[in-house]
Amino acid sequence: MKKKYGIIGNPIKHSLSPVLHNYWFEKYKIDADYSIIEIEELDLPGIVQKVKNQNYQGINITLPFKQKIVPYLDALVNDAEVTSSVNTLFLNANGAVVGENTDVFGFQAAYLKEVDNAQQKKAIVIGAGGVSPSVILSLHKSGIKNISIINRTVEKCIFLKKKFKILNICEWKNLQKEIKNYDIIVNATSLGLKNENDFDFNFELKKNAIYIDTIYNPLETKNLKYLKEQDFKVFNGLDMLIYQGQKSFYLWNKINPEIDQTLVELLLSKLK
Repeated sequence: MKKKYGIIGNPIKHSLSPVLHNYWFEKYKIDADYSIIEIEELDLPGIVQKVKNQNYQGINITLPFKQKIVPYLDALVNDAEVTSSVNTLFLNANGAVVGENTDVFGFQAAYLKEVDNAQQKKAIVIGAGGVSPSVILSLHKSGIKNISIINRTVEKCIFLKKKFKILNICEWKNLQKEIKNYDIIVNATSLGLKNENDFDFNFELKKNAIYIDTIYNPLETKNLKYLKEQDFKVFNGLDMLIYQGQKSFYLWNKINPEIDQTLVELLLSKLK
């Protein structure tokens, strides 16, 4: 019987996860299909039940449900336990629906191997929403001790500081001035996402700073393009998507899928 997988979110049409996983299913000759599942918050318990009933063998979760799904799960493991943010569901041997977080691995594998002398670096995370806890934990795991957070509503920053005591909180009104003080700047907001609002100023960074945008559609947000033209080291969110997907695929199929050039070109072609 064909296995079923999918990704839940809202909005969700922009997701490339189906392209990623269906490519790997074909490559490894797994009889499975991965689809987009657009839902409302009230549908979350039903999705968990479908995993429990094995109508779905695995589910990925994107905005705005990474934290909202948690109360309906039987267990959180590993990075999901630390962040209270879940992007992958599976059924364990005891029939429990388990939430895992592969975003932390995705962020580390995609970008932080590029960072030398991490202990000396200062990082700032812009945004305190769905992916932010994963970014913070990933930075911390990589040895970065000096991490700041900045968000339009400060309450979300305070909530994250309770979880991550190391965090420094900055005021949103000082964003333009603040980002000049950091070695690593991460945009973890939806600002710059296709058909969404954007920052209303160009980022000016210190010399040798690294800019990471968790957005992959478009491949180049306004600020990423601007900084690239200034010869800064910049990264979009595509590599994070691929690496978090690789770990999800492993959790479901116990196969560590190859990230080959054909896959990368296929994903890029969908973003043209």
